[in-house]
Amino acid sequence: MLQGFLLVLTKLVYLVLENLNVMKLCLSLATIFLFFGRKAQKTYEIGEIKTPKGEIWVWLHDETPNHKASFIQLANDGYWDSLTFNRVIPDFVVQGGCPDTPEGFNDPEYLLKPEFDAKLLHNYGALGAGRDGNLDKLSARCQFYIVQNKEGEHRLDGDYTIFGKVIKGMEVIDAIVLVERDSTNQPFTPIPLDVNIIEITAKELQKYSVID
Repeated sequence: MLQGFLLVLTKLVYLVLENLNVMKLCLSLATIFLFFGRKAQKTYEIGEIKTPKGEIWVWLHDETPNHKASFIQLANDGYWDSLTFNRVIPDFVVQGGCPDTPEGFNDPEYLLKPEFDAKLLHNYGALGAGRDGNLDKLSARCQFYIVQNKEGEHRLDGDYTIFGKVIKGMEVIDAIVLVERDSTNQPFTPIPLDVNIIEITAKELQKYSVID
């Protein structure tokens, strides 16, 4: 009788271990499928601008490849992270990066040829490259601005390169233009920038209407 009991017990233990192995196999397969499923999703690089007022996401246009590459490079280098939104004007723009000084516009390393596109206009939320009054309309790639005028600033179309647009966080821009500022439109309390490049999946981006 004892022998029969031990035989039954052995079979039960075997079945339990077998089920545990099956469960482990299923979990392992699920983990593998989840990992490769996420890896297979196409991702896009977008700009992330963190401020004390909140976070802004910007889409970078493929139609302006040099400005897009420049923004990505400077963000990855941490160039803007010691700078601020230094010019904020309600119903116009918020401007960040290097200030309006000759040094910011004369260094060849920071100048880009314009990349105008008839479809890329100064609409509300458009991301543009600053510049001085140079005749070639060269962009100062160290400086960018975001159009805050809800009607747009179309008088600037064809004069300043638009290379992106805000897809999330325009309420942050609308709040920034309301801060107290001096006679040069510089905020009394600095608004520091923390600019990064992040990767977003196609699925996440679809709700922002920037991809099909």
